[in-house]
Amino acid sequence: MTERVVLAYSGGLDTSVAIGWIAEETGAEVIAVAVDVGQGGEDLDVIRKRALACGAVEAEVADAKDEFADEYCLPAIKANALYMDRYPLVSALSRPTIVKHLVAAAKKHGATTVAHGCTGKGNDQVRFEAGIVALAPDLKCIAPVRDYAMTRDKAIAFCEAKQLPIATTKKSPYSIDQNVFGRAVETGFLEDIWNAPIEDIYEYTSNPAVQREADEVVISFKQGVPVAIDGKPVTVLQAIQQLNERAGGQGIGRIDMVEDRLVGIKSREVYEAPGAIALITAHQELENVTVERELARYKRQVEQRWGELVYDGQWFSPLKRALDGFIDEASQHVTGDIRMTLHGGRAVVTGRRSESSLYDFNLATYDTGDTFDQAAAKGFIDIYSLSSKIAAKRDLA
Repeated sequence: MTERVVLAYSGGLDTSVAIGWIAEETGAEVIAVAVDVGQGGEDLDVIRKRALACGAVEAEVADAKDEFADEYCLPAIKANALYMDRYPLVSALSRPTIVKHLVAAAKKHGATTVAHGCTGKGNDQVRFEAGIVALAPDLKCIAPVRDYAMTRDKAIAFCEAKQLPIATTKKSPYSIDQNVFGRAVETGFLEDIWNAPIEDIYEYTSNPAVQREADEVVISFKQGVPVAIDGKPVTVLQAIQQLNERAGGQGIGRIDMVEDRLVGIKSREVYEAPGAIALITAHQELENVTVERELARYKRQVEQRWGELVYDGQWFSPLKRALDGFIDEASQHVTGDIRMTLHGGRAVVTGRRSESSLYDFNLATYDTGDTFDQAAAKGFIDIYSLSSKIAAKRDLA
C-alpha cells in the first residue's frame, strides 16, 4: 500500500511545490489540507483545485474561522495572554487549530506522516510537531524546507520544470503570517533592529498619527466572553472582526518588539492585532472590577505561564489544560460592560459597570456615607507589620 502524507497547505508557491517535492522524495501520495483561520486571500475552492492540479491525490479545505475564534482566541482573551507582556500570540494560536485538522485528515485518509512548510529556525515547526504528536503520537512529521533543503530558488525551478499552475513572481521582502486575530511581519530590512518600521508594512491598522475623530465603544462580556458591541449581540468572531475594523482604524494594536524565540534566538517582529488588543484591554479592566484580590494576583502568574506554554507550542499539554480549568473558574463573575475611547493608537478605558462588581462606592468614598471603619486600620497595621518590627529591632541593635 502506498504511504500517504498530509500536507498543511496554504495555496502559495512553497506548499504547492511541496506536494510534488514530497512525492518525489518519499514516494508517498500527498493529501493537501487548507484551513481558513481568517487570513483572507483566495477563495478556499480555488486553493483546493490548485492543490489537486499540483499533484495532490486529495485536497480538503476547512472554514475554521468561528472554531478559531471560539476555541483558541477566546481562551487567550480570558487569559489576557500577552507573551513578554506585549504579543497576543497571533501565530501561536492558529497553529493548534490547523494541527487539529491535519491530524483528523491523517486519520481519515490513513496517512502515516504530516508535513508542514516551516523552516528550522522558527517557532512554528515546534508548534506543528509538538501539537501533532500530542494528538496522534504515532504520526511522523516532515518539513521539506528544513529536512530536504527545499530553498526558494529550488522551489521556483521545480515549479517551472513541472509547469505547476502557480505564479513564481518575486517574493515579498517580508515574511508575513496573518489570521483574524492579527498579523505578523518579519525579515527584510526589519532584521536590522535599528531600522524603524515603515507604513508600507501595515495592513490591519491605519497610521495613528493621522488626525481623525475618536471612536467610543462599549464592549459587553459574560463570564469573560465578549457577547455584545455597543449593545448589539456578537459572536466571538464578530467581536474580533468589528474591533479589528474600529480599533485598526485608529491605529491601535501595533507592536514592534524583539522577542525570545523557543529555539534560543532573539527575533525582531512587528505585529498588528487591533481587535485582540482592544478586547484584552477591556477584559483586563473588567477583571479589575469583578475578580477578588488574591485570585486576581494569582491569575496574573497563571496568565504569564499560559502565554509561555502557548507560545512554545504546548497547547495540547496537560499543564495548559489544567490552567484552562483555573482560568474558566476565575472567569465566573467577569460579566459587565467596559466603555473605551479608541483614538491615536490607544484604547483607553473610560467606564466600567457590572452586576458582579466588587467595587463598593460606600467603602471607597471619602465623602459623607463612608462605611469603611477607619478605626480598624490601626490595629491591622500593627499586626501586619509586627514581624518586620521584631526583625528590625534585632538587625538595628
